[in-house]
Amino acid sequence: MDTDFIRGVIPPIVTPVDDNERLDEQSFRCIVDHVIEGGVHGILALGSNGEFFGLDPEDLGRVVAVTVEQSAGRVPVYAGIAAISTREGIRQARLYEELGAQAISILPPMFVTPTENELFHHFKKIAEATSLPILLYNNPDKVGNNISPGLLERLVEVPNIVGMKDSSGDQTLTAEFIRRTRDKGFKVLAGRDIMILSTLVYGGVGCVASTANVVPRLVVEIYDKYMDGDIQGALEAQYRLAPLRMAWNLGSFPVATKDAVNLIGLKAGKPILPNTSCSEENLSKIRTILKDMQYL
Repeated sequence: MDTDFIRGVIPPIVTPVDDNERLDEQSFRCIVDHVIEGGVHGILALGSNGEFFGLDPEDLGRVVAVTVEQSAGRVPVYAGIAAISTREGIRQARLYEELGAQAISILPPMFVTPTENELFHHFKKIAEATSLPILLYNNPDKVGNNISPGLLERLVEVPNIVGMKDSSGDQTLTAEFIRRTRDKGFKVLAGRDIMILSTLVYGGVGCVASTANVVPRLVVEIYDKYMDGDIQGALEAQYRLAPLRMAWNLGSFPVATKDAVNLIGLKAGKPILPNTSCSEENLSKIRTILKDMQYL
C-alpha cells in the first residue's frame, strides 16, 4: 500500500455553513483553494475543526465530495470518521472511498467507554471495510478514550492502519507511539500545532494543524525548513505560529479557528450552535495577533 503521500501539513479544514447551518459550498471551495495555494500537503475533511458533529448526515458526504472535486488531484484528501457505532463507521468509510477520498481518519467513539479490546475491534472492522489507508485519531481530551501504546502495537498489525494523528498534547506519549512503531513504516503526525517541530524531530512525518486554515504558508515553513535541515529556521517559524494557536483558547472549541478564517477575509460563516463566535474583545485579540504576524 502506497503511504508516501502521508506527510507534511494537513489542515483539518473548516466547514463554512449558511444561515440554516448547511454547507456553504462556494465559500468552502474558496477555503480549499486558499490552503492549497498556501502549500499544504493534504486536506482533512470532517476533522474536529470541520464541525462534523453539527452537520446534517447528507452534508457529511457532500463535504468530502466537494473537497475531492475542488482539490482536483492537487493534494490528497483525507476524510474523517467520528461514528459512535462500528456499523456507522463502516458505512461512512465505504461512502468516502466511493467519493474519492485517498485516506480515512478514525476518531475513537465518544460518549461510550469501550475497553481496549472493544476499541481494537472497532478500528479493525472499519479498516477492513475499505481498501484505503487508515489514520487513527487520538484525542482523549475530547472523546474520553485514549489509544494506549499497547493498543497501538496491536492495531499496526492491521494491514491498512498505517498512521496516526496524536492530539493528546502529551509529547511523551507521542514519542512512545513513534518509538514503538518505528520499524513498521507507521506514520505519526502532530495534532497540536505547538508540537509540530518536536514531533518531526522525534520521527513524526508532519502535522494535522488547525492554524493551517488561516496561515498555511507559515505552518508549511516549519515543515519545509525542517526537511531542508534548517532546524533554527523551523524553530523560529514554530515560535511565530505559537501565539495564534494559543489564541484558540479565546473561544469554545473550535470556534476561534473559524473566526480567524473570517478575519483574514474568507467566508467561514458562523459556528454551528450551540457554539457561537468569540466575544468582540477576544476577536480583537485574535485580530491583533494576526496583525502582529503580518497576516492582516
